[in-house]
Amino acid sequence: MDMIQAFTSEQLKKEVPVVNIGDTIRVHNRIKEGNRERIQMFEGTVIAKHGGGISETFTVRRISYGCGIEKTFPIHSPNVVKVDVVRVGKIRRAKLYYLRDRVGKASKVKEKI
Repeated sequence: MDMIQAFTSEQLKKEVPVVNIGDTIRVHNRIKEGNRERIQMFEGTVIAKHGGGISETFTVRRISYGCGIEKTFPIHSPNVVKVDVVRVGKIRRAKLYYLRDRVGKASKVKEKI
């Protein structure tokens, strides 16, 4: 058990990005295509956070060409280069799964001022 804890503590990031539910964020994700590497951005609303420690993840949702897309990113992944907070959301729930049923302006989260 001590070996597992030593391995996971070694893999944890030193500076963990601050991600809160309801925030609109821009995730800079490293993508490998063959022998080339590039950084792709994914911007959307954080609808959920799961777990803790090395297995902590957050789910980001966006609407692209009228279709809802959700991606789950591990916080401590080396492929997640940077997380920028675009807007801070004002919410009253821990999970925003109800946004899946909303369309248009109804799917917006109010901004905290």
